Amino acid sequence: MKQSLQLRLGQQLTMTPQLQQAIRLLQLSTLDLQAEIQEALESNPMLELTEESGDDSANKESSGDSNDISSDGSIDEISTVDAGIAGDGDVVSQLSDAVPDELPVDSSWEDTYDSVMPQTSSAAMPENSDYESQDESSETLQEHLLWQMRLTNFTDKDLEIAEAIIDGIDEQGYLTCSLDEIFSGLREELETELDEVEAVLHRIHNFDPIGVGCRDLQECMQVQLQHLSPETPWLQEARKLITEHLKLLGSRDYTQIMRRMKCTQEELKEMMALVQTLNPRPGALISPKHAEYVVPDVIVRKDNGAWKVELNGEALPKVRVNNGYAGLVKRADNSSDNTYLKNHLQEAKWFIKSLQSRNETLLKVATCIVERQRGFLEHGEEAMKALVLHDVAEVVEMHESTISRVTTQKYMHTPRGIFELKYFFSSHVGTASGGECSATAIRALIKKLVAAENPAKPLSDSKISQILEEQGINVARRTIAKYRESISILSSSERKRLT
Repeated sequence: MKQSLQLRLGQQLTMTPQLQQAIRLLQLSTLDLQAEIQEALESNPMLELTEESGDDSANKESSGDSNDISSDGSIDEISTVDAGIAGDGDVVSQLSDAVPDELPVDSSWEDTYDSVMPQTSSAAMPENSDYESQDESSETLQEHLLWQMRLTNFTDKDLEIAEAIIDGIDEQGYLTCSLDEIFSGLREELETELDEVEAVLHRIHNFDPIGVGCRDLQECMQVQLQHLSPETPWLQEARKLITEHLKLLGSRDYTQIMRRMKCTQEELKEMMALVQTLNPRPGALISPKHAEYVVPDVIVRKDNGAWKVELNGEALPKVRVNNGYAGLVKRADNSSDNTYLKNHLQEAKWFIKSLQSRNETLLKVATCIVERQRGFLEHGEEAMKALVLHDVAEVVEMHESTISRVTTQKYMHTPRGIFELKYFFSSHVGTASGGECSATAIRALIKKLVAAENPAKPLSDSKISQILEEQGINVARRTIAKYRESISILSSSERKRLT
């Protein structure tokens, strides 16, 4: 084969670094974007934080970087959004107190000026601590049990057995492995018997929370009943109910239970009332809770009969180009220092422009969602309309992938609560009149029907489907079951109660 040169013409779609940065910022949540902005401020000297004065904030609030949607659904005004991105302004900084020309050689800074932080702050707050960590419970269930184990009068052998048992307890408080497995793992290290392992397990059952380390639900409830006062009403009957008829109780076969226990309906209700005071998941009381924070990106409120959509300006730090460093850039200078400043200045401008594009796109999409879902804002979930990404993409003239990025991990604060933007999108089913009904509205109707049903005769999925069909909504039984499970509503047999 001979080597040759060929000229080919073709088109190829590529994304510029600016476009890649804009897309990446678009799909970040508010908390992630705050971290991204902080990283940019630390790495780029051309960017700086800016503080708005009280007058500027008042003027901004009065003019409003927002969209107004009137009662007829029309958008009265769409203004350009800076969303916390300040323009290029002069950076003025000065010291309130002048520094003396000379200070004594043996003096320290604290002798002349007050410390920024009071001396008591370091003593009051431990190092590397914050308010969030103090509010959260950091102790795990295993740590809580090991602490009690060390306070218990155990022998050295029993301590090792108890530690092996505690290692096999899950977050719900149940023992996930059998005693034979624990015994086989300890038999080589310790000269122990299976009875000793079981005896240690019974002592762990008495740890806080009561019932921890049990192997199943029945044993857990039996242990908790043993710790009740012998004078507790219906205690013996409740023990018999748990020991002999737990499966029937789980299937809510109350008729069979009353026949076998030879009791009346009122007596069975008293037994069940006592059983319901027990905790089926004792470990959940000690499991650490991690707080999840949600910062709304968009705020929706009703003002003079019109829904007003505005960005949450307090959620993001306000950045701008530092004019002090920008003034050092010389256009005709090609030195390494000047090139460094030029590159960072260009990156700063791209970053600010990407932030502006993100906020403008977010406001457009949120305005379109509010315009389509005014019924939900005014009347609730039952008035939610069917909405898909394609509908919003057509209105704002953007691609569906862009709408998907904008609505991911973005939240809207409304008078009805805080919702993710994706919450307003749902599929639909047909109605008898040829219209559409959203899946969210159907879930709300199912929840309403279940709340008003007779507990002794709960509505089946077929009955709910029939009721909705009478209202003009054509929904199959399987669809009802799927929607019911999505909102954590049990089946009709599991919802049955004694009246």
